[in-house]
Formats: sequence, structure tokens, C-alpha cells
Amino acid sequence: MATNLQTSSEPSMTSTVSGIISDFQELIKQQLALFKAELAADLRKTKEASASLVCGLVCLSLGGILLCFMAVYLLAWLVPAMPLWVCFLIVGGIVAALGAGLTYSAWNEFRTVTADQSVKALEENLEWKTKPH
Repeated sequence: MATNLQTSSEPSMTSTVSGIISDFQELIKQQLALFKAELAADLRKTKEASASLVCGLVCLSLGGILLCFMAVYLLAWLVPAMPLWVCFLIVGGIVAALGAGLTYSAWNEFRTVTADQSVKALEENLEWKTKPH
């Protein structure tokens, strides 16, 4: 009784396609996990930057208020002919300009927090799935 068993070492088309689909699904899962991890890291970085920024602003504010009063009265003492309100105006303008510079610097620091690479890679993979070449 002769039975002719063929053992093919090449995978069938169905198994190849299902393997590709399985690999693609695994790739999407891994990229979503990477995206989630990067968002968590960026959120942690933002929290740390915010806490430092708030603490720094509180200390600067308290010290700045005291120094501003000192500067106003020092200016009034140095130039006795100048009214006190002009001294407050000069010192207040300098402090406002300094505050604007610090705010601009902090805003630029917040703008550096991104997850662009993960988003682009995910978009490319989703585009490949919807429009295979």
C-alpha cells in the first residue's frame, strides 16, 4: 500500500498573508505601546517642569517684591526731586520686562515637549495598511 505524502517546505499563500497581517497587528500594538510610554514620559516631564516653575515663581515673587520696594526707596533717596510714583513706575517697568522675558522662556520650554516621532511612525503604518503599495 503506497501512499504518496507530499511535504512542502514552502508556506502557502494563505499562511504568508496571515503572517503578514499578524506581523502588522503586532507592529501596531508595539507602536501604540511606545506612543503611550512617550506620552507618559512627556507628562512626567511637564509635571516636573511645572512644579519647578511654580516654586521658582513664588520665590522670585516674594524676593522680588521686597527688592522692588528697596529699589523704589533707594531711587527716591538718590534723586530727592523725583516723585515717589515715578520711582515706582521705573522699578515696576523693569520688573515687568524681566517677568515678560522669563514667561517667554518658560513658554518656549513647554513647546519642546512633543511626541512627533511616534505619531509620524504610527500614521505611516496606518497609511500603509489602508493603502498598500
